[in-house]
Amino acid sequence: MVSCPICGKSVKESKINLHLDSSCELHIDTQPSSPAVHANESPEVSSFFKKTPSKGISLSALGNERPRTSDAGQTKPGTETPPNIPKSALSKRHAIEETSLTDDANQDGSASLDLPAKRLKTSTAAQRAAPLAERMRPRTLDDVYGQELVGPDGVLRGLIETDRVPSMILWGGAGTGKTTIARVIATIVGSRFIEINSTSSGVGECKKIFAEAGNELRLTGRKTIIFCDEIHRFSKSQQDVFLGPVESGQVTLIGATTENPSFKVQNALLSRCRTFTLQKLADADVNTILQRALDAEGPNYSPSALVDTELIRYLSAFADGDARTGLNLLELAMDVSKRPHATKESIKSALTKTLVYDRAGDQHYDTISALHKSVRGSDPHASLYYLERMLTSGEDPLYIARRLVIIASEDVGLADNTLLPLATATYSACEKIGMPECRINLAHCVSALALAKKSTRAYRGLSNAGKVLREPGMAGLPIPMHLRNAPTRLLKEIGAGREYKYNPSYRDGRVKQEYLPERLRGSVFLEDEDFGVEVDEDLDLSGESQC
Repeated sequence: MVSCPICGKSVKESKINLHLDSSCELHIDTQPSSPAVHANESPEVSSFFKKTPSKGISLSALGNERPRTSDAGQTKPGTETPPNIPKSALSKRHAIEETSLTDDANQDGSASLDLPAKRLKTSTAAQRAAPLAERMRPRTLDDVYGQELVGPDGVLRGLIETDRVPSMILWGGAGTGKTTIARVIATIVGSRFIEINSTSSGVGECKKIFAEAGNELRLTGRKTIIFCDEIHRFSKSQQDVFLGPVESGQVTLIGATTENPSFKVQNALLSRCRTFTLQKLADADVNTILQRALDAEGPNYSPSALVDTELIRYLSAFADGDARTGLNLLELAMDVSKRPHATKESIKSALTKTLVYDRAGDQHYDTISALHKSVRGSDPHASLYYLERMLTSGEDPLYIARRLVIIASEDVGLADNTLLPLATATYSACEKIGMPECRINLAHCVSALALAKKSTRAYRGLSNAGKVLREPGMAGLPIPMHLRNAPTRLLKEIGAGREYKYNPSYRDGRVKQEYLPERLRGSVFLEDEDFGVEVDEDLDLSGESQC
C-alpha cells in the first residue's frame, strides 16, 4: 500500500495512477491500517512518492488544501480543511507538476506535504541556460536598435501600433532583428503566435496550423500570426501552401530570410506580402547592444577588468553588423577574461578568427562581383583585398580562377592578348597545386589583370550583334548564297558557295565580298574605340584640361 500524496488515503501501489486520475475517488483501500504503524510514521511507500529530505512543497501554492491525515486517521497539525474544495483542482498529476510550487514550512519548522517528481520554476532555469543573445533579446520596439523601420517614425512601427499588421517578408542579414521584431509584433497586437522553421516543418504541419487558425478566428475572433524563419528553405512548390490562407486573411504570415526574396520566394507569395529590408547594424548600434548586455549581465559573470570599453568596441567592429555574433563573443570574452594569465590580445585572438562569409548566399556573389569590378577599374589594391577575403573564408580557388579567365577576355580583351593564356594557366595551376600555394598564382593573375590596359571592343561587339538578333525577323535572315556550304551535288546545282572568293588565293587576302545578310549590309558591330564615349561627371578633369 502507498499513501496518496493528495488525499492521504491508502491505495495499492499498482492503482495509484488510476486513483489520481479519478480525482481521488476510486481504488481506495478500505482495509484498516496496520497497528504496527505508529501515528507519526508513514508506511513504506514507493520511491516515486518518498519524501525529499532537503525541500518540501506545500499544496497551498495550488490555492486549495486537503487535510493531511496520518495512517491512524488523525489530521496532522498545521493543516486545515477548507470548505468546498473543487475536485478539478487536484484531479491530475500534471496540474501539480506544471504549477510552480514554493517551499512552505509549518510553524514547528517541519515541512508540509512533500511531492516528488516536481518541476520547480523550470522557466527560470531555462532562461538561465539560454545564451546571452537570447536573454538580451528586446521585448519592445524601443529596445530594437539600428532599424529605422521600427523606429519612432518607422513605417512598420506605424502599422504595428495601429493593429494593421500585413503579411510580410523580413529580409536582412543574420543578427539584424528579424525574429525579435516578429515576436514583438505578436506581443503588441495580442494575436496568437506560432513560430515554425522551414528546416524542420513540412507542408502537412502547416496545413494543420492553418486549420487551427481558422477555428480560432471563427470561435474567438482572435488572429493568428505565423512566423516562418528561413522561409527561403521552403521550395517554391512548398511555398504554395501559404497562398490561400494568406490571401483570405486566415493567417498573417511573417517570413524571415537572409536571401534575396526576389530569387528565393515565389512571385505569387511576394505579391501577397510586403517586403521589408532590415539594414545591417552599424558598429555603434552593436556597441550599444553589447554595453547594455554588459551592464545587465556583468554582475552575474563578474568579468575581469579586461572586458572594458575598448574590447567591446573591438568586438562590435568584428561582429560586422550581427548583434547575435557580438553578444556571443561578449559572453565568451567574459568567461575567458577570468582565466589565469589572460590578456586582452589573447582574448581577441581566441575569439575573432572566423570571417563572416556565406559560400552559397549573397556574400558569395557580392564578393566575387566586387573582385571583378575592382579588376575592371584597374584597382589592384581592392582586387587583392577581395581575393584574400574570399580565400580566407574558404572559397573554392577554381571558382575564382574561372572568373579570371572570363575577365581576361571581357575586360582586357584586345588590349593585351597575352592575359587570356595567363588566366587559363592560372586555372590549371590551381587545379594541380591546390590551396594554400595556389593563392600565389591567383594573386599573380589578379594583379596582372588589374594593371593591364583594358579593352571591351570584343565584348561590346558581341553585345551589339545580340541586340540586332533580338529584333523581329533578324535571327532568321537567309545566309548569302556564296557563303553557304556545298557538300552535295544538289546544293552545288542551286548555287551554294559558287561565287565565294577564297581569301588566301588573293594578294594580302583582300577581296571585295559581302559577308552579312543583305538586310544587314553596312552594319558595324565591332567599334574602333576600346571604351565608350560617356564622361563621368564625378571625375576631376581639371588637371587634364591644363595639359
